[in-house]
Amino acid sequence: MSVLLTDSTLSLLTHGYAWAPDLRRAHHGAPVVSTHLFGRRATLLHGPGAVALFYDESRVQRHGALPSHVLDTLFGKGAVHSLDGPPHRVRKELFVSLLMSPESIGTLTESIEEGWREAVTAWEGRRVVLFDEVATLLTRAVCDWVGLPVPDDAAREVAEDCVAMIDGFATAGPRRVRARHARHRQEQALAAAVADLRRLGPHPDGVFAPSRHASLAGSPLEAVALHREQDGTLLDPHTAAVELLNIIRPTVAITWFAVFASHALHRYPGVREQLRAGGRVHARAFANEVRRFYPFVPFIGAVAAHDLVLAGHEIPAGTHLLLDVYGHHHDPELWDRPYHFDPGRFLGHEPGRDALIPQGGGDARTGHRCPGEDITVSLLAALAPALADLDFAVPQQDLSIPLSRIPTRPRSGFVIEVAHQPRSHGARRFQPQA
Repeated sequence: MSVLLTDSTLSLLTHGYAWAPDLRRAHHGAPVVSTHLFGRRATLLHGPGAVALFYDESRVQRHGALPSHVLDTLFGKGAVHSLDGPPHRVRKELFVSLLMSPESIGTLTESIEEGWREAVTAWEGRRVVLFDEVATLLTRAVCDWVGLPVPDDAAREVAEDCVAMIDGFATAGPRRVRARHARHRQEQALAAAVADLRRLGPHPDGVFAPSRHASLAGSPLEAVALHREQDGTLLDPHTAAVELLNIIRPTVAITWFAVFASHALHRYPGVREQLRAGGRVHARAFANEVRRFYPFVPFIGAVAAHDLVLAGHEIPAGTHLLLDVYGHHHDPELWDRPYHFDPGRFLGHEPGRDALIPQGGGDARTGHRCPGEDITVSLLAALAPALADLDFAVPQQDLSIPLSRIPTRPRSGFVIEVAHQPRSHGARRFQPQA
């Protein structure tokens, strides 16, 4: 009965992103707050010291941290997110090599820019739901880059499945059911692609012989299919499919940031003019402020590997740890006027490693920070000026962003009416930072 009395599950489901800040407020802003969540002992952590502890692999582990409903929907069973130690480092190196090179970032960014120009032409004189269109655009580009090009109609279906996986991980009922079905469909398709590629067999130099697969040499599909674990074995087809989805799905998730960027441009017209005139530096600052200001990740979970102490609070081994991400980004002790949208706070400098953590803290090359973060910033820094240049009207609609819903977005999906664009539209380029 005591667990039921102190369990915060209902409060989390009711308050969403506000749950962690409200819980801390009820405990006078303490950086460590003990509670129960889903019947399990949990400790909410907040502040720079909490970020440093949370990404210290000698004190915190990921195995056993993710609930089954998150693995079944968002990350997939056997994903890199659930590994620790040498197995994690070996698997993580695969993602680092694929996602963090300037060449990879530049290629994907250029593909998105080209896709945007084509999409804008098709939108002229029409009313479109920006969320749906951007999700399809990102899906088409990332699937082509991975080595699994899809036609336009299939791209929309894959986009809908990726969106469903993200949309259903933090809830029960129909959204979670849709997410599980979507993951099953895409894992089956990707596992079949991996098995098909392996059946061809590589040459001694690792390049597949049949001419119809020549374009796959060096592709993420080939890299994942041929990746060997710490013990020298290949990933089983299912796990390979999971990790391919962990490239595709997070890229599609940039849709949320792109729509938040549109919301900011609509709500703060002065920022739109700055983006139009400011060039790459302003674009990156704007991208980082969108990632800080708007609600994306509420918190991140892990498990205490040993008995820990933070800010004088003892945390027993095995405790489920929750790093307060949304509260971190809106803490007045960490940010000046945190509820004010101000890209200028990032002008002229990149945020500190553990200051801006929408995709985790620590070192992305060795730890559990998302290795696709640089791609996210690059794509958003390319899409934001393109949105600022786009001549569109925003018809009457519900643009509210409910904090009670995880993940959240403008309720309408951000509907726009696109005017005819000048033919020079989209000529600017934003190169990734090396």
